[in-house]
Amino acid sequence: MFINRAFIFLVINIFLIVIYNGTSLSQDQEFISDQKLSLERIVVIATPEGNPLAIILNPKEAQLPLPASDGADYLKTTPGFAVVRSGGANGDPAFRGQFGSRLNLLTNGGVILGSCPNRMDSPSSYISPESFDQITIIKGPQTVLYGGGASGATIRFDRLPPSYDEFTAKAEVGFLAGSYGRLDEYIDATLGDANVYARLNANHGRSSDYKDGDGQKVPSAWEKWNVDLALGWTPHKNAVIEFSAGGGDGEARYAARGMDGSRFKRESFGLRFENREISTVLTKLEGAFYYNHADHVMDNYHLRKPSGTMPMPMWSNPTRTVYGGRLAATISLGEKTRLTNGLDAQFDRHDASSTASPKRRKDLEIDKIGLFSELKTEVSPNNVIIAGLRGDYAKAKDFRVLPANYSAYERERHNVLPSAFIRYERSFEGIPLQTYIGLGYTERFPDYWELTQVKNFPRGMTPTLFRVFPDLKPEKTGQLDIGFQYKTDNLDLWLSGYAGVIKDYILFKQETTVGMMGTTINSRTQNVDARTFGGELGASYLFVKKLRLSGSLAYAYAKNTDEDKPLPQIPPLEAKFSADYQTQNSRAGVLWRVVAKQDRVAINEGNVVGRDFSQSRGYGVFSIYAGHKFADRLNISAGVDNLFDSTYSEHLNLAGNSGWGYPANVRINEPGRIAWVKLTAVF
Repeated sequence: MFINRAFIFLVINIFLIVIYNGTSLSQDQEFISDQKLSLERIVVIATPEGNPLAIILNPKEAQLPLPASDGADYLKTTPGFAVVRSGGANGDPAFRGQFGSRLNLLTNGGVILGSCPNRMDSPSSYISPESFDQITIIKGPQTVLYGGGASGATIRFDRLPPSYDEFTAKAEVGFLAGSYGRLDEYIDATLGDANVYARLNANHGRSSDYKDGDGQKVPSAWEKWNVDLALGWTPHKNAVIEFSAGGGDGEARYAARGMDGSRFKRESFGLRFENREISTVLTKLEGAFYYNHADHVMDNYHLRKPSGTMPMPMWSNPTRTVYGGRLAATISLGEKTRLTNGLDAQFDRHDASSTASPKRRKDLEIDKIGLFSELKTEVSPNNVIIAGLRGDYAKAKDFRVLPANYSAYERERHNVLPSAFIRYERSFEGIPLQTYIGLGYTERFPDYWELTQVKNFPRGMTPTLFRVFPDLKPEKTGQLDIGFQYKTDNLDLWLSGYAGVIKDYILFKQETTVGMMGTTINSRTQNVDARTFGGELGASYLFVKKLRLSGSLAYAYAKNTDEDKPLPQIPPLEAKFSADYQTQNSRAGVLWRVVAKQDRVAINEGNVVGRDFSQSRGYGVFSIYAGHKFADRLNISAGVDNLFDSTYSEHLNLAGNSGWGYPANVRINEPGRIAWVKLTAVF
């Protein structure tokens, strides 16, 4: 408690100093050169760069609320994103209510997938956002360049190759300390010249159990580390070849699960190249090849004591290997037209061992090969058309042990999956306005979690549910996307809206059976038809070049039209309001996040991550922050999240586990007041 109050006192004093010092500084002062450390920006509401369909973020910028423990935590600053929460780390991101493989998530052009049958180790849990240079979010099925099936969004985490004219050595280091034992350290160091370079990214983070606003401890401790090394060769200014290797590990305990994660081991290798301006026709040739292996261990005795429905020590060790590559060539069809053609492939292998079955056994293989073509042409000044076409061939093979009386079960399935989109973008002469309208269609092959989601098969029930693997249909999404952005030096106003029709939406349903053996929960997947609409709206206004007021609104609606009821796990209406006061060397601000209640639910339905088990209440959370640049190479920032120590829980939430003493269907509360301070230095 004393530490919390001390941090609050520190932040409030920095806040007052910023405001006091700001009155004596010229409004016309500029930030220092990029060669030195500028005042660290703190992201409170992520806003579009370019247009509201494609958002570009700098993950090295601090975000509020802090701290971001993984990729999902950072994405939630962007309007429209939410996270399925189960404790302190490793949540699962959702965009506009879309989960899992509806979001194409790539790191340096590669794909890493978690191995837990219940997505305890979501793909984003293996991502440390500060080790990347850029996050690109493309909303909806509005690109075909980076894989098929992305009905929700395509999300790229990229490290950009450095470029030097002479020998250069530099490093950025950061340290963060906060409430509940939170400590983060990271380093990003680069060494190179005009021909070669080497880059090291390393980070380590940890946190103890947090307490909610009522002072109740929530099992949520975690620790993780990552190390990545890249070696590059730049034979000339327009070409680069890079080899990378990395690894990481961690552990986390969960208030909402029957087991904790005692291993999140990652091994990654990559090779990528790019050559630009090869000729007047061939403007770019690029390729990326990757290998990612996730070795995950869950148990009920490493970070807790066996209890409740699992009184004996138990463990499970699933692993996942994903490897593949991508080749693409961009050619010029005149001064105003570019065509990108290419192919990509992904090979996915999953196996597991456990207490009940110690011998490691492969259970599923999924292979995908895709061809794509995307055209961008300026049909007239300020008018651009972008269109794409893609075809994917997907094959899955099932190796699971099935009931003896089901010998006719199909062990292999194949699907051909088309995708296409067309988008019109327009800007206006003399008016700082950009608009777009796009129509997209994509088919998504069922993923590992959807194909294998038949569990705890009770006695006496016919085995027809095992036909999920051969009979589950691919998901087909047609969506209209519209939006605009009006941007001046002082005003930024933007809107991004969508309306979609989904045929054969893959829905998870849970059924409870009570019998002599006790209560059994059975989970299965099925296809339904659905429709969706919603969008994101944002605005910000800069007063006298110092005070910026911002706000955003995100809303998602989805309906199961087959059964005339809501689709489950749709986040409620959410608004954010912020005020940010900035001078040349200092800044301070506040963020107020307001979330409405969600009464559109489908009880015991959802996805592999979570399900609707009740309506949720609305809430508001208020946070403050401040920062100061003490020297050209040193930044300090500090803040208090949930300043008023509110007790609240997210709608997207796993129910508390009885092993920790939670009654059935009780939501996991979010942290109470968290104070933090962060130092960043560049050498």
